[in-house]
Amino acid sequence: MLNVFVICTGNSCRSVMAEALFNHLAQDRIQAFSAGSHPVGKINTAALATLKRHHFPAGDYQSQSWEDYEDQVMDIVITVCDNAAAEPCPIYLSNAIKAHWGVSDPGHTQGTEAEIISAFEQTFAILKQRIEAMLALPLEILSTEQLSAELNLIGKRFDPTTKD
Repeated sequence: MLNVFVICTGNSCRSVMAEALFNHLAQDRIQAFSAGSHPVGKINTAALATLKRHHFPAGDYQSQSWEDYEDQVMDIVITVCDNAAAEPCPIYLSNAIKAHWGVSDPGHTQGTEAEIISAFEQTFAILKQRIEAMLALPLEILSTEQLSAELNLIGKRFDPTTKD
């Protein structure tokens, strides 16, 4: 089983939804964790509501620091912040495969309730597409270099701001 670490600055929306998606969709292939470089200390209620709308467990998530995982070996680290591609990961993650899957933070959306729900749904859909694409890969047989290249392509392929 691969350990996947999803990192975002605040660990309150995107990384938590990705953790839930990985753990639900990958079941016996991947164990996912999420954390932030500067966690806000609570999970965004709209992120939890989005998980519930899709019948995903929305229970035991915490906004926590990546320092809480110093003793956990991670195979893959995925950053999901739209501005964190250049953010340095902690040194203890130096051996992990790294990929950047930036997506806008729905937690900053302002507007009507429908607009906020729509922003969270779009983020959820992008993350789900990326995770499903990753799970379609032969993860167990790809070399480190191949897997790194494929994961970074997935982050670009399902980027709503670029044309394929």
